[in-house]
Amino acid sequence: MDDNHPVSHIYQRMAISRRRFIGAAAAAGGTFVMWQARLGRTAESGNSARLGQHSPPDEKRTELGICLHGLPVHMEASRRRGQPANLSDPLAMLEFCHTLGAGGIQTAIGIRQQQYCQQLRKRAEQLGMWIEGIVELPPDHFALERFEAQLRTAAEAGAAVVRCVLLPGRRYEQFRSAEQFRQALQRAEKSLQLAEPVARKHRVRLAVENHKDLRSQELLAVLQRLGSQQVGVCVDTGNSIALLEDPLETVEALAPLAQAVHLKDMDVREHPAGFLLAEVPLGEGILDVPRIVAVLRRANPQLRFSLEMITRDPLVVPCLGEQYMATLGDVPARDLARTLRTVRGRADGQPLPRISHLTLDEQLAAEKQNISNCIQFASVRLKL
Repeated sequence: MDDNHPVSHIYQRMAISRRRFIGAAAAAGGTFVMWQARLGRTAESGNSARLGQHSPPDEKRTELGICLHGLPVHMEASRRRGQPANLSDPLAMLEFCHTLGAGGIQTAIGIRQQQYCQQLRKRAEQLGMWIEGIVELPPDHFALERFEAQLRTAAEAGAAVVRCVLLPGRRYEQFRSAEQFRQALQRAEKSLQLAEPVARKHRVRLAVENHKDLRSQELLAVLQRLGSQQVGVCVDTGNSIALLEDPLETVEALAPLAQAVHLKDMDVREHPAGFLLAEVPLGEGILDVPRIVAVLRRANPQLRFSLEMITRDPLVVPCLGEQYMATLGDVPARDLARTLRTVRGRADGQPLPRISHLTLDEQLAAEKQNISNCIQFASVRLKL
């Protein structure tokens, strides 16, 4: 596949011309600078009264939230430009996602003073938005104190659910053998066992994501061994394709334990090593997003959905390689065959979008456009 196809082809799926894209890029750059300036002024004020001056608009907002991991370009822009405030600050992220029309955020809140937590919680209430947290599980007893402080912070900020993962990397990239994977999973289970009583104490639910690490039945087995109502699943609607699972079957299997959702759509193309996998705007990929949302809502009507539309180059899933099968050798051949049939059925589609060759402002425009398209789809088609 040619990696250097024209920009106009990349953005055909966003239905904007080159002229409109350049205008959007310029607008995004200006918006980012103005937003950073506004965040800087807000941070300097240091009190909730100043924040309260920015009243929410009257129009009905989408219930769809945004996950921090769905804003990598904006995060990188903040780091590169050395702005005084960035989206790693939950208050800054809350304000930014409000401008995008989102209904909530899922973010790493960290360890904060009680005053900050009260300010964050109050501001979310003013904006009619919700908050979920992101934490790392404690690797051992020595990390429990920090983990408990993070959960206490999340609870004080109004987050009843925090997302976590068992294994941080992609299984087929991180491990060289089935034994390496088995040992890592044993350690991860012990971490979850350490975390569970802390979550129960602070009445915060842990939502373990299917994170390109465990297939759905493996994750369910871990949670069954734990046997806690305090721990469920953050259902990522696209990740398990990388482990050769059918996305709808994954959602149906995990839905009964769903506590949070990373909502995304995916597209695939053939690659010599296996296939390319890319996030695309909702409704433009291979997932039956309305049906997936219906399954999850039926299982848990209180679920909140966080958009994780990651604007980046496609990932290579090397499912035809030896290292991939070294840790996934028990995958049924029918799953590999079904996945490859799906991939080959997309051969006539437009090239998957790539952004690495674009300027930072163009990348910002692409990310903002993707999120906007997703929010529009969620409002109109998903009734979120």
